[in-house]
Amino acid sequence: PLVMLVSFLVGPSSNKEFLVEISGTTVTITCPLTEGSIAWELTGTKLASSETKYVIENHDSSPANVSCSSGGKKYELYLNARVCTNCEELDALAVTGIITADLLITLGVLILVYYFSKDRKGRASAGAGSRPRGQKMQRPPPVPNPDYEPIRKGQREVYAGLESRGF
Repeated sequence: PLVMLVSFLVGPSSNKEFLVEISGTTVTITCPLTEGSIAWELTGTKLASSETKYVIENHDSSPANVSCSSGGKKYELYLNARVCTNCEELDALAVTGIITADLLITLGVLILVYYFSKDRKGRASAGAGSRPRGQKMQRPPPVPNPDYEPIRKGQREVYAGLESRGF
């Protein structure tokens, strides 16, 4: 039973209050009057019940004015109760536990991600730093493109047909 909003408006002459219990879609209202025959009224309509408790089955969550009277005393209540069929009631301790567990799990994931990313960065920089930089300088130059090879001794006849042209 989940109650999102229950508001009470008790008549100014009373020191007593209504007791409202909500379970699923059933709303039980207990009148502060205990003696005599109690007349119930729901939004202007007189009800047949004469007991101290009035039960509204399958309440549709619509606001209602409820009053109970006996003799010269009348108590009024503005009922604005939000009800639902498949709701579960959670007490404050359960909600606090769920929120705390969620925060701890989130914090744990953040710490794991931080340490794994820190390790990865450390390995990458250690791997690059462990290699001496001189090795890069000692590598042989890349093989030149054969179209631009220098003319070697004994190969001049290949280029003999290419004479410079005067422009």
